[in-house]
Amino acid sequence: MVAAKAGYTVILNDVKEEYVKKGLASIQKFIDKSVEKGKMTAEDKTHILGRIHGSMNLQDMKDADLIIEAIIEQVHVKKEVFQKLDDICKKEALFASNTSTIPITDLASSTKRPEQFIGMHFMNPVPLMKLVEVIRGLRTSQQTATTITQLAEKMEKTPIEVNDGPGFISNRVLFAMINEAIFCLQDGTATKEAIDSVMKLG
Repeated sequence: MVAAKAGYTVILNDVKEEYVKKGLASIQKFIDKSVEKGKMTAEDKTHILGRIHGSMNLQDMKDADLIIEAIIEQVHVKKEVFQKLDDICKKEALFASNTSTIPITDLASSTKRPEQFIGMHFMNPVPLMKLVEVIRGLRTSQQTATTITQLAEKMEKTPIEVNDGPGFISNRVLFAMINEAIFCLQDGTATKEAIDSVMKLG
């Protein structure tokens, strides 16, 4: 939705029609709420939804300038999709993964375009959260990084460039905090309710 709002034509691809319809319905629901709250106009809604097209065929991506992958967090599944897209998409197309944990260099190795491969980790919920981690793989070019940074800014996001590694920054720090919370519960420092309340309020 944020790409369509920024003026880009979007192809929303998934493996089943029901998933595509569910995704489109979720987008429309968010936009409807924004119109009700006065954050968007009915005209904005029409323009945004008019730029989003559903698809169940990867061949529909052949003319795309940018692919943003956001599928299940399984390395072999992501690599399989990128291998297919590598053959389908035009040579100059950029590939980005929204993975929250998998090293970008590893995913890029499944393609013939590692220089044009990058991480673009959006925070949830995407329409509301400003941060986008821009993760460079070992062979990601400066041109690719610059293009993705500028794109994120056009989507009204705050891009922060980080180096490649499991969990990047947001999840690497988050996992450490979650582990400490578990240790606090394990050693009897407090109940789970108390730990949860301290982190929410403090």
